[in-house]
Amino acid sequence: MPRSESGSSSRAPDGQDEYAAGLQVTILGSGTLLPDDEHRSAAHLVEGPGFGLLWDCGSGTVHGMERYGVRWRELSHLAISHFHTDHFGDLPALMWALKHGVGEERDHALTILGPRGLRRRLTLLAEAYGPFILDPGFPVDVVEFEAEDDWADGDAGLRLRAHPARHTPEALAFRIDAGALAVGYTGDTGHLPLLGPFFQGVDLLIAECALADDSGAEAHLTPTGVASLLRDADPQLTVLTHLYPEVERAALPDLIRGLGYTGDVLVGHDGLSIRIRPGQTPLSAVDGSDRTPDRQ
Repeated sequence: MPRSESGSSSRAPDGQDEYAAGLQVTILGSGTLLPDDEHRSAAHLVEGPGFGLLWDCGSGTVHGMERYGVRWRELSHLAISHFHTDHFGDLPALMWALKHGVGEERDHALTILGPRGLRRRLTLLAEAYGPFILDPGFPVDVVEFEAEDDWADGDAGLRLRAHPARHTPEALAFRIDAGALAVGYTGDTGHLPLLGPFFQGVDLLIAECALADDSGAEAHLTPTGVASLLRDADPQLTVLTHLYPEVERAALPDLIRGLGYTGDVLVGHDGLSIRIRPGQTPLSAVDGSDRTPDRQ
């Protein structure tokens, strides 16, 4: 089971009654660490009744949250997939903003979840930047995942499951189950057959598609690897992210269909927001210009 160190239990953020019937997923960073003002480093926000969970916090995340009008001050959970800068680098900025950028003093906890070694890295960041990293004026709960851990926040109605990814030794993929809805996130990973069953049943899968098939990549997904994953997982909707500039974004949905996957695929972009409700397909909550042909 995950190891937790805490000053207090987390409390559901206020003012999210509109999510009572579903989840809101916002892509804050769909690119990489390379400079690209339209596609920043990895960050994906899932908001539901009682929680706001940020998957990864790469460079540019904090300003992106304000740019796209999300309720960053009410963030309740931060889950880190691995410790590369494009997934972890804006954590000090986030903690500083939560300490100094809220109008009223925050009193509910922030739960930071991640792979083994998370506590040590946070301690080192506190030594480098200041004590606000772990003592920002409100409780911080640190949860370290082992491979294939399962963690729940009963107050928030949130279950978070982890699975080893094929990238760095500590890298994790995640899925959230909240009531009848589920969202998955590959993080960074190469082709790994066990991820398909792990993601089965998710309404929305956020999947990296970093490089082209001829790149020789083993620690990142390419279109062939994505198509294989999707055939096994069969999500209702897939959003492709973490795309390097050499990837032809517009061509990806047709390319993945040509590799045998006939489900709905969108190419992610910063600011893309999708509402997920029970009994409705996520694609129905996306602007028509972003859609691929209907599921066959």
